[in-house]
Amino acid sequence: MVDFRNVQAQSPVGARADAAVDQGLRSYMLGVYNMMAIGLAVTGLAALGTSYLAMNNPAFAQLMYGSPLKWVVMLAPLAAVFFLSFRIERMSVATAQLTFWVYAGLVGLSLSSIFLVFTGESIVRTFFITAASFGALSLYGYTTKRDLSAMGSFLMMGLFGLIIASVVNIFLGSSALQFAVSVLGVLIFAGLTAYDTQQIKEMYYEGDASDAMGRKIVMGALRLYLDFINMFMFLLNFLGNRE
Repeated sequence: MVDFRNVQAQSPVGARADAAVDQGLRSYMLGVYNMMAIGLAVTGLAALGTSYLAMNNPAFAQLMYGSPLKWVVMLAPLAAVFFLSFRIERMSVATAQLTFWVYAGLVGLSLSSIFLVFTGESIVRTFFITAASFGALSLYGYTTKRDLSAMGSFLMMGLFGLIIASVVNIFLGSSALQFAVSVLGVLIFAGLTAYDTQQIKEMYYEGDASDAMGRKIVMGALRLYLDFINMFMFLLNFLGNRE
């Protein structure tokens, strides 16, 4: 008796459909990674430019790091990411992309002080360590057949605990707690990198309109961008050499 259950999978039409999905998924993921990479480049350039001005212009340094403006610089990225997250469904793709670039630039302004605190060599070294780790973890999240949903729920709980510990340590100023927070932060965002990559991959749907696909790419890039930036900062806290 002929078994018809796998006829579609073995037929040329089924093979072409699978190939189209694979090609579409690759293009989608490439769009996510490209947007994330450009966001990191915007952040890096904004941070370098701001720190250069601060080192060569004491008045500008005082304005950025010693006046109430510093709170605006610190909180502006948070406002931008909430705005993008909650409003993206009502945005055009172009507006969502522009908001992402603005957000990346604001993060660069808020991170510019690291060039005044840590040596350039240690920043570069930590960046490449982060990039290598991120690449391996994201590849795992993309290729693994294991469902990482349970791990994601656990990591989100850990993230809330990390935020609370970080806020408490603002008042305590404990170096031991800061070290523990940095180690846990690296582990949590390492896990979130794999989890988010799998979730972004599963968000892909071949039948999406171009606008829906574009917005998914922006949100995917934002999630991976946040994982990279946070992992980098936590690594820098205990791997970076201070000036």
